[in-house]
Amino acid sequence: MIQVGDRLPEATLIKVGESPEQVTTRDFFAGRRVALFAVPGAFTPTCSAKHLPGFIEHGTALKAKGVDEVACTAVNDPFVLGAWAKQNEASGITMLADGNGTFADALGLSFDGGKFGMGKRSQRYSMIVNDGVVEQLNVEGPGEFKVSSADYLLERL
Repeated sequence: MIQVGDRLPEATLIKVGESPEQVTTRDFFAGRRVALFAVPGAFTPTCSAKHLPGFIEHGTALKAKGVDEVACTAVNDPFVLGAWAKQNEASGITMLADGNGTFADALGLSFDGGKFGMGKRSQRYSMIVNDGVVEQLNVEGPGEFKVSSADYLLERL
């Protein structure tokens, strides 16, 4: 599993927008400080009721603490993430689709959600990435929502 001080692995994600755009982790995270959080899936209960809303609410406060961008990733396709962002009015959050879970796998933060009919998914986490290097990492235990919240991340900046 990725650790504080490690450089993010090379991966290609799909940046959600008017037109989905492929971005590499190297290019997306280069030269800036990004608050990245991962959810097991768009439209899932905790992700929709707590995780995403917290980052929407605290986006300005995170930026005031030196974060250049707030981004969310999930093992979903870009169209699902786009619809989820639109429904939640998450215009201040950059959505990064990891449709095949290759980024989650490369981080060592994927899990098998097959018993819930969800297939491969990302664990729930938050991190601060500074110029491609993990500065802070908060990985949740199974079924928990504590250390990956925007509040928790903000308190530690």
